[in-house]
Amino acid sequence: MNAMLLSLWAELFPRGITQYLVGGLFVGLGIAVIYLGTGIIAGNSTFLETTLSYVSDLPRFQREKYVTSRDWRVVFALSIVAGAALYGLVLTPGIFVTDVQWWRLLGGGVLVGIGTRIGKGCTSGHGVSGIASLSRTSIVNVLLFIGVAIITALIVAALGVTP
Repeated sequence: MNAMLLSLWAELFPRGITQYLVGGLFVGLGIAVIYLGTGIIAGNSTFLETTLSYVSDLPRFQREKYVTSRDWRVVFALSIVAGAALYGLVLTPGIFVTDVQWWRLLGGGVLVGIGTRIGKGCTSGHGVSGIASLSRTSIVNVLLFIGVAIITALIVAALGVTP
């Protein structure tokens, strides 16, 4: 039984779990600092709208909540990208490459964007901040995120779709 669990563990995490633990600790710490410092639940799904408040006069983008939080949200989003880039450049040899076609990545990104608007938040907002604050809405949303991801992965695998 132990050999089977170790084999499964090695298959699921062939490069170990250290990077996931460190990343999770940094995400949790960042979200905790934002919440404790501002009382705002950190999530990145409103990043686009807050960023558009810099350049658009449309009332939708000039809401007080966007204008007053846009500076830290830009820093938050850029720090996520910078942290991933720093990790990739310092701790991971070589350039990240994927076999997935650009149009699939773009389509997936569009679907994720639509999902975050329909779900009133993203996985970081619901999955980390929402669950930590025991929000029923966030718990339901995370269960839906995971359920839809599992079903989608099973359908895609059954259809034989590869990158």
